Formats: sequence, structure tokens, C-alpha cells
Amino acid sequence: MAREYKTISEIAGPLVFVQQTEPVAYGELVTIRLSDGSTKRGQVLDSSKDLVAVQVFEGTSGINRDASVKFLGETLKLGVSKDMLGRILSGAGDPIDGGPEIVPEARLDIIGAAINPYARDNPSEFIQTGISTIDGMNTLVRGQKLPIFSGSGLPHNEIALQVARQAKVRGSGEEFAVVFAAMGITNEEAQFFMRDFERTGALQRAVLFLNLADDPAIERLITPRLALTAAEYLAYEHDYHVLVILTDLTNYCEALRQIGAAREEVPGRRGYPGYMYTDLAMLYERAGKIKGRKGSITQFPILTMPGDDITHPIPDLSGYITEGQIVVSRELHRKGVYPPVNVLPSLSRLMNAGIGVKKDHHGNLRTLTREDHKAVSDQAYAGYAEGRDLRGLVAIVGKEALSERDRKFLEFADMFEDKVVRQGRDEDRSIEQTLDLLWDLLGHLPEEALTRLDRKYIEKYHPKYKAKAAHAPAAVAATR
Repeated sequence: MAREYKTISEIAGPLVFVQQTEPVAYGELVTIRLSDGSTKRGQVLDSSKDLVAVQVFEGTSGINRDASVKFLGETLKLGVSKDMLGRILSGAGDPIDGGPEIVPEARLDIIGAAINPYARDNPSEFIQTGISTIDGMNTLVRGQKLPIFSGSGLPHNEIALQVARQAKVRGSGEEFAVVFAAMGITNEEAQFFMRDFERTGALQRAVLFLNLADDPAIERLITPRLALTAAEYLAYEHDYHVLVILTDLTNYCEALRQIGAAREEVPGRRGYPGYMYTDLAMLYERAGKIKGRKGSITQFPILTMPGDDITHPIPDLSGYITEGQIVVSRELHRKGVYPPVNVLPSLSRLMNAGIGVKKDHHGNLRTLTREDHKAVSDQAYAGYAEGRDLRGLVAIVGKEALSERDRKFLEFADMFEDKVVRQGRDEDRSIEQTLDLLWDLLGHLPEEALTRLDRKYIEKYHPKYKAKAAHAPAAVAATR
């Protein structure tokens, strides 16, 4: 039985405080009837013996003490269906693409259920994004959570869209879907996302949730949870491999801070609530694979670091929970390099599990990428790091003071940025193309400097030996 009260004691920002209620549950849904007869929706944010705090989704303007508050006795649920694919929804889960209402096959609680650690399967399959700096150097693995650390004005959204268009699990033939949730974006950005998904046909296998900057801050807290609920349904009920892209988690955390201030909570670091770590973990930990289930959820969250500060609480806490990060560089962006991914501070902690040739449970060999992937990636990383260090030295002593070996490494760093990092916005490179590209560049370094590469790989893949191998059969044929 729904209970209705006219005991509003205070209205603060997005919150309404109600007194003298019966016990109500945390997260319970609420409708507020205004004196003009209109209604607004809300959710219980805090429940104590004397006072209940209700966050109002549509904002508190127009609400006064005469308004009546009705507690509905149920938590927020999302109506889910396979028909969600190809649809564009608001941050509250309502269709905004002019299409019909979605007829739900089930209604699921948006908080979701945590995956039992015992039931979790280890991520081990390579996801090809078509972007060399990710595939070759910081590989994304199915079931991983790998955030992009970016800054304001950098093309992280373009990178996210490119991944959404191009991502695939190679050789599996299994169905792949993208759930894209944008929080606190401008109308212009929303139009950009919708146009890009429609232009490339990627919308057919995607579900979009768009929360705009002028939508209530409360809705920003719901949007990623709706997206993850849709992803869990597609993954675990329909066996899809789901890639969840969340942008921008900084806007999500700002909404957390805003609501914390309205509740007059004691702030933590930089004014963010002390429970932000737990709150972010509740989102990130909904990625993964479950033993015995075909489907999986891989997360690709994006956050813009305020002031490009990687020690800011949002990237700092995210780094503790996620399995690595892709760092977008302002320096490379200024040079006109796209995608401006700096591979040196970037990291994928699960990369080794998803590359190379591995034995499966039955002892059979599985080719995930290519046998030389780890070695060539390490060697390219070391070469690029040395070349970048030498740039600082050149600024002091000049290029003429360098040895021949050092000049080669300096040139390698420039070529790495120009040939490997730089690629077209619609360029979809296979992992073989990326690895061959790395070998071509490593061919410019002295062979004795390739200390991280096994001799058998050098003789098989190094451009010098590949050219000899290609000429050898021709020479034999000519002598006959």
C-alpha cells in the first residue's frame, strides 16, 4: 500500500526532507504531487527514524511545503529487452529517438547484483579495437575494465566512438554489442554521438543512454547504472559480448559532490564525498566474465582529469579499482597526432593474459594474437622511452653531440609517434598490421640494441631477414 505524507520540512538543492514517516527503504521510489496537480519523481537517498531525504529527478523548483510525498514501496528498475539494440534513450531510460516505447521482457533493479568472486572467470580473450596504441601496447581483454584518462578539450570522445565502431572479438563469431552512456554532455556533443553512430551503422548493435548537461544532477547518478543493467541483461541472458563505454565519469563524480553538499555531509578530499571510492567500485566491478556463461561485460570508462592532474581523486581512486589506464596526452594533441595516446604512462594489467599463444584448460594451444606480441611490444616501449629521454638531452646539448646510436633512438621516437600512434579516425588496423608496423620501425634500430627480442623472433619477423627469406626462393628458382 503506497503511503502519502504532507510533512515536508525542508527543500535544499535537489533534495526534499520529509518528517514523521513510517519506515521506508533506502533507494525506494517516490512521487511528489505539487499544489498545481503536476507530479515529480524521486528516490530515497537517506532514511532515519525522524527524517527521510528524497532526491528529486526533475529538480525541486515549484515544490513547496504543501506538496504531498508518496512512497511507492519499490526500487528503481529498468525495463529491458533485446529490442533496446539500435535505440537512443535519455539518461533516465526513456526513448528520445522518436521510436516506440520498448516493451520489456523483464524489469531489473538498476543497482544490480555483485558478481561472486568465486564465480568470476579470468579475462583471457583479446578484443581488437583497431587502434595500434591500444591493441599493440596496452591490449584490451574481454571482461576487463580499462579507463581512458584524458583532459578537457582532448579527443577522448572521438577515441571512444572509434572503439565503439571497430571493437570485435576475433575468430569467435559471437555476437558483440556496445552500451554507450554519456553523462553531463552538451546538446552539441549528444548530436555528435547520435550522428556518428547513425552514419557508421554502429547503432544497429548499440544502446545509447544520453544524460545532458541541463538534465538534473541526480539523473547522472542513475545513467551509468541503467547502462550497466542493460549490459548485464544482454550479456548474461542473450550471450552477447558487451563493451560498455561510460563518458564522462568526472561529471558523475561532480554530481556526487553536489548531492553530498546538499545533504551537508562532511566532505573528503577536494570536497568529494568520502564514499566515492565505494561508489565508483560499485560501477567498475560490474565488469567481468562469469564461469559457465558465454556473455561478458568489458568496461571502457572515460574520465577527464581536472587540470590534467593524474593525482586528482577521480583518476587516483579509479586507478586502484580498474586494471590499468589509457592516458591521452596534451603534448601529442598539440603536435596534431590522433589518437594522442601516450603509451609510457598507459598500462593494461591484463594484457599478458590476452595476447600471444596460450594453452587452454585441455592443454591445446590457442593463438590469441601472435607469438611475438609481448616481446615486440616491450622492445618498442623501451625504444620509445629512450628516444623520449634523449629529446630532453638534445634541448640542452644539441643533436650534434649525440652518438650514432642515440640518434637512431631519437629518430625511432619520432617515427613511433608518426607511424604507430598516428592513424586515421576511421582506420581499423588488425593486430598483424600493428605488429608488422612495430617490426618495420624496430628495423631502423641497431640489431644489437634489440635486447628484449628472442633471436628466433628476429630471424622470423625482422624486415632484414624477411627480405632475405623472400629473395631466397626467387634465387633458387633462377638457378634452376
